[in-house]
Amino acid sequence: MKVVVILGHPRADDTLCAALAKASADGARAAGCDVRLIDLGRMEFNPDVEERSPASQPLEPCLEAARQDIDWANHLILVFPTWWGTFPARLKGFFDRVLLPGRAFEETTSGTGYVGLMKGRTADLIVTMDTPSAIYSLVYGAPGIRAVRDATLGFCGIDVARVMRCAPVKDSSADKRSRWIQDAYLIGARLRTVPFSFRQRLARGAKAWLAALRLQFYPMTLIAYWLGALLAGNPDRAIDQKRFWFGYLFIFLLEAATVFSNDLIDRSSDKANRFWGPFSGGSRVLQDGRISASSLRNALSAALILCVILALWLTVSATGPLFTGLLLIASFVLTLGYTVPPLQLSYRALGEIDVAFTHSILAIAAGAILQDSATLPANAWILGAPLFLAIIPAITLSAIPDHEADAAAGKATIAVRFGIRAAFIIAGLSAISSLIASFVADGLTNSAFFGLWFQIPVLLHLVWFIRRIAGEARQPAAARRIDGTMISGLSFILWFCVWPVARLLLGCVIWQIWPQRLGWFVKTRRPIPPRNRPLLA
Repeated sequence: MKVVVILGHPRADDTLCAALAKASADGARAAGCDVRLIDLGRMEFNPDVEERSPASQPLEPCLEAARQDIDWANHLILVFPTWWGTFPARLKGFFDRVLLPGRAFEETTSGTGYVGLMKGRTADLIVTMDTPSAIYSLVYGAPGIRAVRDATLGFCGIDVARVMRCAPVKDSSADKRSRWIQDAYLIGARLRTVPFSFRQRLARGAKAWLAALRLQFYPMTLIAYWLGALLAGNPDRAIDQKRFWFGYLFIFLLEAATVFSNDLIDRSSDKANRFWGPFSGGSRVLQDGRISASSLRNALSAALILCVILALWLTVSATGPLFTGLLLIASFVLTLGYTVPPLQLSYRALGEIDVAFTHSILAIAAGAILQDSATLPANAWILGAPLFLAIIPAITLSAIPDHEADAAAGKATIAVRFGIRAAFIIAGLSAISSLIASFVADGLTNSAFFGLWFQIPVLLHLVWFIRRIAGEARQPAAARRIDGTMISGLSFILWFCVWPVARLLLGCVIWQIWPQRLGWFVKTRRPIPPRNRPLLA
C-alpha cells in the first residue's frame, strides 16, 4: 500500500502531532507500505484562493509536489490538532489549494450535483484536542472531524476508515502520551492487510446491499398488500399472520429480484445516464463498484429460488390452490417482465402500466387471496383502480431524467415513445383521473370509504402536483432532473393506499367486540351501517 502521512500542525517544531505522525509512518513502514510525509509546517505557500477558481491559481512547487503525492497514494493518514473546534487555518488553506475542481471533484447533472474523483482511496484521522472527547461530540457535534471526514475527504470520494482521538491533551501524563503514540503506530501497522476492520467491511457491504434493494419503493406495496388482507375472507376472524408474512416475504423477494435484474440488464444505459438521482437511474451499486455483477447475479438467483419455494408452500397450503397458484405465477411473470426478456415491457411502452398494476390491483389481490379467500373481493378491484391511476404519474415522470439513456438503449418508455411533453400531459390526466376514481369507488361500494375528509386534502395535493407538472411542461422538452415534481407525485400515491388501510383499521377499533384483538391485524365483527362502515363485505 502507498501511504501519505499529512501532518497538519502549522508549527514545524516538536509537537505531539509530529510524534503521532512519525509513529503512524513508522507503523506503516513496518507493515511493508511505501510511505511519504507532507509536513505543512515546513511548507511555504499562500493558503488563500485569490483567483475566481482555485484551479486557475498556479500551485507553488511544494503544493504541486504534495498534490502529486496524494495522487500517488491509495491511503492517507491525516494528523492535526483541534483549534477552535475545527482544525488549523493552514490545513484549511492546504485543502483549498490542493483539492481542486476537475481533479478532486467535479460538478455533474446527476446524483447530488457533484462527484468525487478520488474514489478508491482511504484515510485515517489522528486528532488531538484539549476538550474531552465526549464533550466534543455531544455538545459541539465534533465539527472538525465531521468537516474533514465528510465535507472534505468524503466529498472527494475518500473513505475514512478510522478516527483516533487524543483527548484531553492538556495536563495529560507522559504515560498517556506514550500510549497515544503507540496507538498511532498501530494505525499504520494495521495497513499490512486492509484499512477497514472486519466489522467495518460488514457494515459497508450491508450498506451497499441496502442501496441495491432500493427499499424506498417497498412500503407502498406492503400497504396495498395489507389492504387486500383486510378486505379478504370472513370478517369474524383476524388475519392469518403466518400466511400474511410469508406472502409478503414472497412479494419482497420478488421486488428485490426485479431491482437486481433491472440493474444488470440496464447496466449500460444506467452508466450513460447523465441525470440519475434518487428516483431513477438504478441503484448505482454496479457503477460505483460497491457490488460486482457476479454477486448481484448470485443474489438474483437466490431471491428467485426462495420465491419459488415460498410460492409452492403458499399454493399447497391454500384451500384453493389453483386460484392461488395462478395469482403467484401472474405476479412472477408481470413483476419480472418489466425488464427481463422475453416480455421486457419497459422496452414496449408498457412498463409504466405494468408497474402501476403490480403495485396496486395485483398487490391488493395477493393480500386477499393469500388469506385463503375463496374469491377475490370486488372491492379489491374498486379500491385498486384509484391507486393504479395514482401510480401512473410518478412512474411516467421517473423516465424523464432517463430519457436520453433510455432512447439510446432502445427502451421505449412513455417519455421516449410519445415525447417528454406528452409524458407530462399523461401524468397530469392520470392524477386527475385517480381523484375522480375515488368518487366512483365510494358510489360503487355504497359507502363513504374515501369521503370528504379524503377528497379535500387530496384535491389540494393534486393542485400542487398539477402546477408543478405544468411548470415542467413549459420548459424545453429535454431530459433533466425533476426531483421536486417526483416527490410531489410519489407522496400523492400515499393518499390512495394509506387512507383505505387507516379507514379499515379505524373501523376495527370502533366496532370490534374483543379488545384483546386490537392491533394491526384485527378485523371487525359487528355489522356496520352502510354509510358508516369503511367497506362493504
